[in-house]
Amino acid sequence: MNVVIIGAGIMGTTFATLAKEMAPDMDITILERLDRAGAGNSWAFNNAGTGHEANCELNYTPVDEEVISVEKALKIHAQFNVAKQFWAYLIKKGAIKDPQTFIHQTKHCTIVSEPSIEELQLRFKEMSAHHFFEHMRYSEDFDEIKSWIPYTMEERPRHEKMAATIIETGTDVNFGALTEQMATHAVQDLGVKIEYGTHVKRVHRSPTGRWVIEADRKGDSVQHRADVLFVGAGGGAFPLLKKSHLPFRSRFAGFPVGGRFLQAPISEEQAEYYRAKTYGKAKVGAPPMSVPHLDLRAVNGKHYLLFGPFASFKPVLEKGRGLFDYLTSIRLHDIPALLDVARDHFPLVKYLISETFKGRKSMFDELENFAPGLSKKFDWKPVQAGQRVQIIKDGDLQMGTEILVSSDKTYGTLLGASPGASVSPEVMLRCLEQLLPAIFSKEEANKKKKEMFPEDDLDALINNPDRYREIRDSVNKQLGIKTT
Repeated sequence: MNVVIIGAGIMGTTFATLAKEMAPDMDITILERLDRAGAGNSWAFNNAGTGHEANCELNYTPVDEEVISVEKALKIHAQFNVAKQFWAYLIKKGAIKDPQTFIHQTKHCTIVSEPSIEELQLRFKEMSAHHFFEHMRYSEDFDEIKSWIPYTMEERPRHEKMAATIIETGTDVNFGALTEQMATHAVQDLGVKIEYGTHVKRVHRSPTGRWVIEADRKGDSVQHRADVLFVGAGGGAFPLLKKSHLPFRSRFAGFPVGGRFLQAPISEEQAEYYRAKTYGKAKVGAPPMSVPHLDLRAVNGKHYLLFGPFASFKPVLEKGRGLFDYLTSIRLHDIPALLDVARDHFPLVKYLISETFKGRKSMFDELENFAPGLSKKFDWKPVQAGQRVQIIKDGDLQMGTEILVSSDKTYGTLLGASPGASVSPEVMLRCLEQLLPAIFSKEEANKKKKEMFPEDDLDALINNPDRYREIRDSVNKQLGIKTT
């Protein structure tokens, strides 16, 4: 079977690696627009690098009339622990030599002030009762919070009432470095082919039923044919879906959201002093990706502080692509959905436009509000992050991700952006199960799956504390994460 994957980011590379590990005879080619794997939204500074397992993100535990929902947090935490199993497998196999090249233990903290303290208390009560979050701690003591996250508290007035939670076993993940190393393994050890500098323009069915992929490679037109096509191209998945002529294409449109951060290089000593990702509470009307946070980042042996994100509204599908690409991806049937979103989510649209024009001074003011005195402590500069395209499904704006597979199981794609890279192995395993189910009928393939994922059943992790702890402690040891 011939499989073509569009996009060598974290999703496409993970899909290829999983498929080739389980079905070594499969012929797999990845087509990538850029000149290396993981150079798009997976690249280190195109995302916040948080290993999302719902430790600190308030938007994963919504509150409705003083009732807090933890179901989404439990699912994301379980998904991330499935992801860690796969990464631990790559370490054990020797495909990645050192976990420190892509993952670092980093405290995950949440901090709020009045009037959100009661919400954080409720969140802590509900979450710490579950075995996923049994090591979470809560405090309203100024000095204790300062010991957890000093840069956010050092120059804050002691009379300001604050509350915070902490989990010591959080992570910072360089998804670009992870993707690059996984791509090298896929090519050198598994026989996956990757063609860089290949911009796919159109996909369509041939009379024989195979997929024809038309692309531009450094000015030359090229074609590929595939029995099965998977599009993991981030925002670029939307225009290709529109050109596929699949019946469900008209149900989906894309709503692009960009972001910026303030970035500052710091020393090893300063990194050790802070070593945290600290999340606050999003402004009213802000999208989930705009929750303010102050992150320690470890990238290529150097350390940085990152603060943001500052959302922006840019009608482009991916960083480095222009307005024309987005406009040509829109079909007449998309226009009512886009107008509905503009009407129904007008506060969000207004917020994004205002954020787009936010200047350097306003960005520093927000940093000062989040961590008083910090803007003068380091050499900060604004940096452009990646571009996300949220799903508009049946006219409704959604913030998650969705796997789409054609009825004949020859075309699959992933739309959406959150929680994204953190759960990529679990999401790609589900995509593989839907798109290439024949793989799982073979004993050897399932044996390999069990080796990569000792426990991929989310319900088992959620409902069986002993099984979860067994898996957690095993993979954390492999990844260099000390379980408290």
